[in-house]
Amino acid sequence: MRARIEAVVFDVGNVLVRWDRRLPFVDHFADPADLDRFLDEVIPLSWHAEHDAGRPAAELVAERSALFPDHAPLIADWFARFNESIPGPVPGSPELVEALHEAGVPLYAITNFGADTWAGFAPIFPLHERFRSIVVSGEEKLAKPDPAIFALAAKRFGHAPETMLFVDDSLPNVESARACGWHAHHFTDAARLEAELRAMGLIPG
Repeated sequence: MRARIEAVVFDVGNVLVRWDRRLPFVDHFADPADLDRFLDEVIPLSWHAEHDAGRPAAELVAERSALFPDHAPLIADWFARFNESIPGPVPGSPELVEALHEAGVPLYAITNFGADTWAGFAPIFPLHERFRSIVVSGEEKLAKPDPAIFALAAKRFGHAPETMLFVDDSLPNVESARACGWHAHHFTDAARLEAELRAMGLIPG
């Protein structure tokens, strides 16, 4: 028999708020191809992932600036202007968070986010107060899809994995959560998530 869902656990980036790492740099490159090269070669996602996994931003910026001294000011902007990469909410998602909150559903989050950049973003995150606890990868030095972060979150949130619905836009993260016993929704848009929440009886039908 399927366990009743007691809580909903959200990812943050591209589920609750939009994230586009191009935005702080678009004004610096006349040719989009040059911007693509900068993002792919100078500050690739693999480098960004090191921050999510717990390395300090200052250390990462210094290291990369030594490798690409001509781009040092822009590399520094990756940290200094990080909030510009978060232009606003994902359409429809804040309304679902509010509906779940109104229905009395406990809400939590697990986000791959550097500790430094989270410290700069959390105070302006409009939904922050709706979550009883948020596991931040950079603070824990554990990042999705590592099963260890799901084990840590389940212990901290105080709910068994099979009683929680995890929502993430990354399929590897969703698959890892499912392998750890969680229910999980691969987020593509708020309308599909809303339909599943209604089908589960978590928000009014």
